[in-house]
Order: sequence, then C-alpha cells, then structure tokens
Amino acid sequence: MSHVLHRTVRAEPEVAVRGEGIMLTLADGRQIIDAAGGAAVACLGHGNRRVIEAIAAQARQVSYIHTGFFTSAPAEALADQLLGHEPGGLTRAFFVSSGSEAMESALKMARQYFIELGQPQRTHFISRRQGYHGNTLGALAASGHPARRGIYEPVLSQSFSRVSPCFAYREQGDGESDAEYVARLAAELEAEFQRIGPDKVIAFCAETIVGAATGCVTALPGYFKAVREVCDRHGALLILDEVMSGMGRSGTTHAWEQEGIVPDLQAVAKGLGGGYQPIGALLVSRRVMAALEAGSGGFVHGHTYQAHPLACAAALEVQRIIAEENLLANVRAMGARLEAGLIERFGNHAHVGDIRGRGLFRALEFVEDRASKRPFDPARGLATRLKDAGLAHGIAAYPCSGTIDGKRGEHLIVAPPYNVTPAEIDSIVERLGDSVEAALR
Repeated sequence: MSHVLHRTVRAEPEVAVRGEGIMLTLADGRQIIDAAGGAAVACLGHGNRRVIEAIAAQARQVSYIHTGFFTSAPAEALADQLLGHEPGGLTRAFFVSSGSEAMESALKMARQYFIELGQPQRTHFISRRQGYHGNTLGALAASGHPARRGIYEPVLSQSFSRVSPCFAYREQGDGESDAEYVARLAAELEAEFQRIGPDKVIAFCAETIVGAATGCVTALPGYFKAVREVCDRHGALLILDEVMSGMGRSGTTHAWEQEGIVPDLQAVAKGLGGGYQPIGALLVSRRVMAALEAGSGGFVHGHTYQAHPLACAAALEVQRIIAEENLLANVRAMGARLEAGLIERFGNHAHVGDIRGRGLFRALEFVEDRASKRPFDPARGLATRLKDAGLAHGIAAYPCSGTIDGKRGEHLIVAPPYNVTPAEIDSIVERLGDSVEAALR
C-alpha cells in the first residue's frame, strides 16, 4: 500500500522510473510517449543534461536564501532573460512555485494597485465561465469550472463574477458572424461592469488560450482587443493567465503577442521551467509598478520559497536553450505538422467534433453526434477510457472531462516538447489514432 495520497485512493498510478526526451519508462519496462508533457509542462522533454547540470551547479553554490534578506544570481539572471527587453511594458517578475501561486499573486497585486491609487472601493474581479486559474482558494474563486469549484463553493470569495468565454465551437450562434459574436461578448462584459459598478471592478481575468477546462480554445480575432478596450474605458486591469499557453507553447513567447494587446499582469508557469523544478511567475507591467514605487514601495505578499535559487537556475537554463536552439520556430513548424496530422486522422471522424489550438497546444473535442454536437453521456467515463487506452497503446496525452459546463463533454490535449521531431509528431498521431479507436470501441 502506498502512503502517498494520490489523486484517487481507488487505484495507484503507474511508477515512472526514467525519462529521456519524449519517452517515459515505467517500472514494468513499458515505454510511453509523453505526448502532453504531463500537463503541457515538459517543454524540453525529459533528462536534458544542460538543465540537470545547471541545477546541480547551483546546488553546489547556494540552494536556498530568504528573499526578505537576499537575492540570488539565477533569480536576477532569469528576470533579465524574461524582461530585460520589457516585452509589452512588462518590467518585473515575482517568482513563485506554481501557476496557482502566480495567479494568486496577480489577484493580490491587482487589489494592492488600486489601494496605492487611493481607490479602495475596487473589490471585484470579473472572469469567465469554464475558465480555470488554479487550485488555491483565490485562484479557484476566479475560476469558472463548476466541477473544480464544486464542494469548495461555500468557502470561495464572493468578489468574483463570470461572463461567457469566447468559445466559438460551442457558443457562437448559427448565422452569427465572428465580428458579431465578438461584439456580443464585449457587450456582455460591459454590462457586467455596469451591473457591478465600473468603479468597483479591479480586473478582468482570462486565459489567453484556455487550457484544461475546455481544451486549447483560442479566441476569435479581435476578442482580446475588445475586452482590453472595456477594461481601459473603466480603468480596470487586464490579467492574462498564460500558465499553460505561455512561454512558447503557442509559437511565440507570450500567447498575447498574437492577439495585438498586452496585459497589465500576467501569470506564467509550466513552460517556464519545463518541469525540472517547480516554478511560476507573476509578470508586472510598468503601469502597476509605477503605483507601487510612488506609494508603499513593496508588495504585501510573499512565500518562503519564492525566487528559489535552484528553481530559477533550472528555468534560466530552459529559457536559454529555447532561445539558443530557436525552438519557437520549431514549435510553429511542428505545430503545423501536428495540426495537419490530426486533421488527416480525425477530420472526418464520426466522434471528433472539433480540432483546435495553436502551436504545440492542440486538442480534440469528442462528441456522440457531430451534427448536433451532442456530447457523450458522462456516465460512460470517456476521459478515463482515453487515458487507459492511451497507456495501453504507449502514449500519454491529457484527457479532460466537463468541457461544456463542467459536467458534460470530453477533450484530449496534445502538447509535446518544443524540440519534438517530425518523426515523433507522426508517431504521436498514429498512436493517438489507435488509442482513440480503442477507447470509443
């Protein structure tokens, strides 16, 4: 019996004993293609010697410092690597240990920003249905995924409300043009500002590309420009959650670069350190920093392990490798190959309703009937069947349930490493095809 509290107490997971590149080896000798990098985390694959040595080298120097007293060379170098050119006006990094912590920090920083400006009446956040921002209580309160909020609903903050996501496959009306749909969503956001009181809203929070909750859903062109305009009109901040979609996953360092806007605060994590150490970050704009510098001079927030030297050393080496090996170009090229392969294999599949995503962040949404987009009965447990069939066919993708409303709908995410090869992409598509057929059989 394991004494680890796993994600379920009804079964113990397989033991992974080794990882090399895109492959994981299990204790029984089976080899599994890690086609999703866990949860879009392992952006360089497994066992990268440069990253491992960077961690070891830092451990030989100093493994931990308290940021109330000291900083460290890798933390300073990582911040320079990310923000030395101040992309979109982002100028400071607050390093934490997870995406949930990064979003929690964003919410607290946004609140403090308005305290510094003398606007304490701003106490409300607006986010989106079917969005997911993390499992800490603040990040979960911002989330709009009913199943994940579930039993915690009574203890979540009431300072959050939600509007509709930009989810064209499920929510764009018949005969409604893209421009009309975007205008409708912007009007809904404006109406929510008016309902709450425009001078009471702190920020609008959204995933630039929605991750696990709905599966790689990209916004229609013009959507983020429209919501940015609503926020600017009322003096509210725009918080973008790029924990899954950021740091190169979509083909550019930041997913917002493809939307024509910039955030005031941004959360990143998974692709930052590639899984070699737990790390996330809040990226802060000049606008927000100016208020802190003119006011109290410090962030009323902190963690024991923030800016951890080993975590920062690992992330710094990951980011250097991505830059030196021009891996974003490979993300775009292999993303196009993955998209083409998925369309060829599943484009006419009776039970695949939508193939979507960007870069090396792609998803299939499954339906019982394509014409009506009717999902499978949740009692069938398709997500679990997809996971089990995948492992049986030597592939680990990322199946999720509750795509539509937290209860109905299933999707499968594919998010291979940025250095994936054409042959590996083809193998992923082949094994995925076999495992999907087995799960649906």
